[in-house]
Amino acid sequence: MVRSFIQLTAVGYVIQAIFDSKSLWLVAALLAVMVAFGTITARSRARAVPGATRPIAIALAVAGAVTLGLVIALGIFPARARYLVPVGGMVIGNAMTAAAVSLNRLADEISGGALQIEATLALGATAREAARGAVTRSLRSGMITLIDSTKTTGVVFFPGTMVGMLLAGARPLDAVRLQLILLWSLLGSVALSSFFTPAHQLREE
Repeated sequence: MVRSFIQLTAVGYVIQAIFDSKSLWLVAALLAVMVAFGTITARSRARAVPGATRPIAIALAVAGAVTLGLVIALGIFPARARYLVPVGGMVIGNAMTAAAVSLNRLADEISGGALQIEATLALGATAREAARGAVTRSLRSGMITLIDSTKTTGVVFFPGTMVGMLLAGARPLDAVRLQLILLWSLLGSVALSSFFTPAHQLREE
């Protein structure tokens, strides 16, 4: 709680300074810092996964860059700091959570199913084929929270962006359109690392 208070206070001043400067380079620098901290956080939750740091960093960077690039290219909102910073933060934050959950689940799946995976490998399967079921279940676990939120939005889940816009006096249709764009943008993918040797053997950790 103390850490969150200090971080939010500090970043509040930083974001206000970026908004005042209107510099897209500062926005890019802030998003890069978000990716770095997100990578460290997700990696700390997935210590049992070998070599996960680089895939996590790539996943978070790609999620942020592609999402922001698409919404700007489609003219959903202009390339301004007050739009890029909060949306980029939401995308990177949700990708970080999904990556951490997926990698944790994958570590458990590989550990619990080691004998079955080794037997599959011994019969001639590749590492990708042997791990396909574990990867699928891990990805499903990482995405289930956001998928359920998207399916139940407006019925069980009332998103903060939409409610905030309505309180600010925006038209309901405009608030809904922005919220849907954000929800759809957050449905990204996560990166996975290798548990196997180049010879398609289960790696001993």
